[in-house]
Amino acid sequence: MAFPFDTRYASLELLIERAKKRMPRFAFEYLDGGCNENINRDRNTDELRDVLLRPRYLNNNFAEANMETELFGVKYSAPFGISPVGLQGLMWPNAPEILAKAAFKHNIPFILSTVTTSSIERIAELTEGKAWYQLYHPREEWLRDDILDRCEASGYDVLCILADVPTFGYRAKEIRNGLAMPPQLNFRNVSQALVKPQWCMEMLKHGIPSFKTMEKYMDKNMNVKQLGQFMNSTFSGRLNPDRIKAIRDKWKGKLVIKGVASDEDAEEAVRLGFDGMIISNHGGRQLDAGESTIAVVKEISEKYKNQIKIMMDSGVRTGPDVARALSCGAEFTFMGRTFMYAVGALGDKGGDHIIEMLKMQFRQVMEQVCCEKPGDLQNFRVK
Repeated sequence: MAFPFDTRYASLELLIERAKKRMPRFAFEYLDGGCNENINRDRNTDELRDVLLRPRYLNNNFAEANMETELFGVKYSAPFGISPVGLQGLMWPNAPEILAKAAFKHNIPFILSTVTTSSIERIAELTEGKAWYQLYHPREEWLRDDILDRCEASGYDVLCILADVPTFGYRAKEIRNGLAMPPQLNFRNVSQALVKPQWCMEMLKHGIPSFKTMEKYMDKNMNVKQLGQFMNSTFSGRLNPDRIKAIRDKWKGKLVIKGVASDEDAEEAVRLGFDGMIISNHGGRQLDAGESTIAVVKEISEKYKNQIKIMMDSGVRTGPDVARALSCGAEFTFMGRTFMYAVGALGDKGGDHIIEMLKMQFRQVMEQVCCEKPGDLQNFRVK
């Protein structure tokens, strides 16, 4: 089945350029920024791109590149998926539904964030229950259990617990723009939106975004201040073994921890019975003084690869980046910003476009180095 690909935007750079023109400044800055001075955001990609591959041109046994990758008993069409992203519908109206539909059509995983703008049930409907869910841990056990019950009833099989937001990162532009938690639309933001007519028209069509999964638990007609108090009092991002054990005991599907950034946490994740870990530093949005994700992947992949599924996000932007990550020991990769840039640039067509582009890029790398399977890319890395 062929999917649309707009040749005018055949690179990530071109998509970013167009997205910046179409999105209000506050929305683009929320998407594009890291924390503090953006050092770890840039380090993630810079150090990943230091990884080099060595081709085997005279390999007479090479037949063809097959991108299919099995993960938790599911065969996906490529070794990458869509990371959970908060406030997606504020960056581009209806973004989570656009991306969930595209992920389902292309047979790659989509992870829904607790604090994005579509509900557990709606995304399950669009993906026939094949999406994953990322849990921001609530303070109250009854709320946690109700969210997990909704996920189970909707058919989700993979639950990701978020580990790397014990506190919100210091993001100066978000503070200036009123997009700390919860978001506020001030005069500056409204004036920026009014000069972006396509964004405004889509917002009128789909309505003001809200935390759809959490609406069930909120009082109606909350103002912004009350919403902020609700979110701050409802969630506690800090995990501990007791909280994890309670979820492990209750959740019948696969359990993944997202935000592993050290050997010590990787060892603890194995001990606590996780099925998988996503090595991540939240796209460099939490700890500017932290290591790059690829440095952590290199450190722990050999040690734990036979004990737990090792995945990665943060810093992965393109098809060649996916290949670089896999060559260092990651078994699967996820991207957040890349997909949102595409939706910001192309709206409803952005999901199909970016997945097609990433597949073309990744396949080209595999064919260029003469690698038949994604899992074999480790054999092509320059040590």
